[in-house]
Amino acid sequence: MPPSKAAKNLSSLLRSAIKTTTPKPDDATLKHFVGSLDTSSSSPTTSTPHIRSPKSRSKASVSKAFSDLAIESFKIYAPLYPGRRMGMGYLSKDISSILCGASTLDAGSSDSIEENDEYVGSVLDTPWFSTLSHSNISLRRKEVSRDRKQKWIFKSTQTHRFDRLVKMCGQKLGTDATIQVFGKLGRETGVKEFNALIGLCIAKARETRYEDVWLQEISKVYKLLMLMRERGFKLEEESYGPFLMLLIDMEMVEEFHFFCGAIRDGNSSSLSRFAYYEMLLWIRVNNEVKIQELCDFIATNDEGDETNFKGIEIRQPDLALAGMYKLSEHYLLALCESDRKKEVLLLLEIVDITKFSSLDNLTNIFGSLGRLSLESCAEKFIRALKGSDTGAENISNFIYSYATSVPNLAVDDVISKFKLLHLELEVVPSSAAYEKLIGHCCNSLKAHVALDIVDQMFEAGLTLSIETFHSILCACEESCDYNLVHRIYSMICHNNLKPNNETFRAMINLRVKMKDFEGAYNMIKDLENMNLMPTAGMYNAIMAGYFREWMIVLTLQTAEEICEKKKQMLNSGLNENQSGLDQFAIFKLCVDFLLDLLHLNISLQKNMHAGLRVLMQMEDADVKPDSQTFTYLIGNCVLEEDIVKYYEELKCSGVQITKHIFMALINAYAACGQFEKAKKVVLDKGVPVKSLSEIKSVLASALASHGQISEALDVCEEIKEAECNLEPKAIICLMDHLQTEGQLSRLIQLLEELKDSDLWIDGCCKVILYCVQFKHLSSAVDLLKQLVDKFCDDEVATEVIFDEVFSKIAESERADMQFGLNLLQAIKEQLDVRPSRKSLDFLLGACASAKDLQSSNLIWKEMYQALLASGAHASATKMLNKMPKDDPHVQCVIKACKATYIKPASGTGKKKKNKKDMARE
Repeated sequence: MPPSKAAKNLSSLLRSAIKTTTPKPDDATLKHFVGSLDTSSSSPTTSTPHIRSPKSRSKASVSKAFSDLAIESFKIYAPLYPGRRMGMGYLSKDISSILCGASTLDAGSSDSIEENDEYVGSVLDTPWFSTLSHSNISLRRKEVSRDRKQKWIFKSTQTHRFDRLVKMCGQKLGTDATIQVFGKLGRETGVKEFNALIGLCIAKARETRYEDVWLQEISKVYKLLMLMRERGFKLEEESYGPFLMLLIDMEMVEEFHFFCGAIRDGNSSSLSRFAYYEMLLWIRVNNEVKIQELCDFIATNDEGDETNFKGIEIRQPDLALAGMYKLSEHYLLALCESDRKKEVLLLLEIVDITKFSSLDNLTNIFGSLGRLSLESCAEKFIRALKGSDTGAENISNFIYSYATSVPNLAVDDVISKFKLLHLELEVVPSSAAYEKLIGHCCNSLKAHVALDIVDQMFEAGLTLSIETFHSILCACEESCDYNLVHRIYSMICHNNLKPNNETFRAMINLRVKMKDFEGAYNMIKDLENMNLMPTAGMYNAIMAGYFREWMIVLTLQTAEEICEKKKQMLNSGLNENQSGLDQFAIFKLCVDFLLDLLHLNISLQKNMHAGLRVLMQMEDADVKPDSQTFTYLIGNCVLEEDIVKYYEELKCSGVQITKHIFMALINAYAACGQFEKAKKVVLDKGVPVKSLSEIKSVLASALASHGQISEALDVCEEIKEAECNLEPKAIICLMDHLQTEGQLSRLIQLLEELKDSDLWIDGCCKVILYCVQFKHLSSAVDLLKQLVDKFCDDEVATEVIFDEVFSKIAESERADMQFGLNLLQAIKEQLDVRPSRKSLDFLLGACASAKDLQSSNLIWKEMYQALLASGAHASATKMLNKMPKDDPHVQCVIKACKATYIKPASGTGKKKKNKKDMARE
């Protein structure tokens, strides 16, 4: 988040902007804002706004730039950026001019016609894709088809695609030029387009670290909102809400009220929502006075008196339109979302919850009651809602929202709370609430508990969607409860549910995970009874299961010879044993036999034969393989000719070549040792441009996994030069294979590139263990500090990390005890963390291995002090009895520890207390 200084800069820029504008007579918001500003320090500027030439623009200051922005925002909404000659602002402006057939270059500019033509040519040559030739045949065919239509057709199913198009245009051209481009192409810019551009600007503002960029993006959002109003669109919360939240997160109070006032004009139907955002603002900036003022106003005007309203500068006529109850509702909602218990309790005593305008708001409020553990309030409001026309199903959902929001409740306790509240309040649980409860169980990976709830629903005669079973099947896979598939299939059959292909695919997948291939095939046979046809996805699940199996492959002739020889010996021994042969002799024969097998040339291979058998079964069932099928086939090839064979079959089949196919090719060639061919895969013309960096990341991982470290690092550099990011999994793979001495700087660099939070923790631990292995003390401590900061609220996780570090020291063949002691001291002094007993045990074991008596004594002292500090006096006493008494230094430490951690007590109370401590120990 930019510093508070940025907010002040924006304020000053706004002032500077307004000073240079001539307000419209009918713009009440602008006149009000101008009147409220101090103009004593204004600099002389031109009173008449005009669009300056590129040459003069290139010399404009930041303040002057914002001045131009304000002029164009309130007046003609001309292009935004007054940047350098070749900046993005000019790119946007000139492309717009080209499309409109007229130049926006000032006639009086000193630029020559040749220079203008050259610049226009450079604009037209701006690439929208890095390499258009990389588009595959299928995508190109679609592009030609769209060109032939010569018009744009947008349907509800194309929303995601259109959002991507808008974002791409906004990134390449800028928002102003994008709007004009849509108009030039015959597409009127609508609310959907504006919202997409607003979202793009807000995302940039949140991501950037540069203040000038941040200010520009905020300015562009405001300009877009004003342009929407100018074109007759009503400003809904979907458009202005994210913008106000951005200002709130930036803690920009003055700017919030200015922009809020401008957006609010003529939008009286949304006034209550502005009250919600205002309360969030005061909570964000911790302005307790303002929060109390608004709460007191609601508390003293519960009958709807609006004359003393002090919120968000709403005029009294507008306040009447907004309605006191709606304002109270949204103030309460903001307080609930922020878990302000004191204010929530105050307003709940006043506000009539049955008059709330939104069920979603009620749901959020019940969630807050759960987080604040206000069960009595929740019960009171449920009873009140039962007497209204809210509906039993909605009330059941409110109970679910409360029960699942109560902190520190296990899944079983949540279910108990859910049932108990329904029972006490005499509310019948609805199917929707039950399904949400099942989803809560699945999110906690409690699949068996979810199935218990399903049983209860069926017993109560409630209906259940098949999609609910899909979430349960996913939870079964994630929690490794594969055997629950039997129970799920039985429920589906006995209750006459209609599963679809996805249901069967998921169940077949679980069967395969259990190695129950016969059961998986039986489910495919059962499809006919359900009037369903097998799909490639079902067979793919079986094929993947076979490819996950590994077989021990022996040299056949040698194995047969040894088995025959040992078989004869064992038979002979058994026969002789009947006459009293020693059992040990037979045992020795068995051991010799196993040892002979271990000395054979044993190799592990994937079960290719069974996997290919699945392919033949697909052909027999007239099921065509899809891209996933070929991904499995190519990715598991062990011979180069097989890779070529299946790739040719793929191209002849007409199946679209996806990025996963290219990844499988890379991994297969690398596994065969054909590294040059693996590198050539990324040069294929069919590689999707948008997936190129992802595919190159797979190449880097494959090369590193097979010992080609330098070449893998070269690929990483190529990705960086293309201004793309290396995939997190590829970074972790590189870290795993950069475990030789002298790689610390490279590992730290890779760690800085990790953006995924969970994988960053994994990578950080790898680098720490590397530092321990190669004795980089300062780097290890710095990284440990970062981990401690990340796990500041999780003592168990922190303890596990330190245990792992000290176990690494203990596992070392030549443990450097001085390094271990230095690390221990640094952790205590710099991180203010005392390692656990387990960590000290590891260090003590390392001392024993190194036969380092002096270090052993130091660790014993640490353990004694740790036991006393934790209150384990009995264990400390046992350790004290084993310590050497002839060492004066040890005696000094013992005396100091007793003085610090064992406080004196008098009389029998001390004795009783010590007995309790002993009993607890």
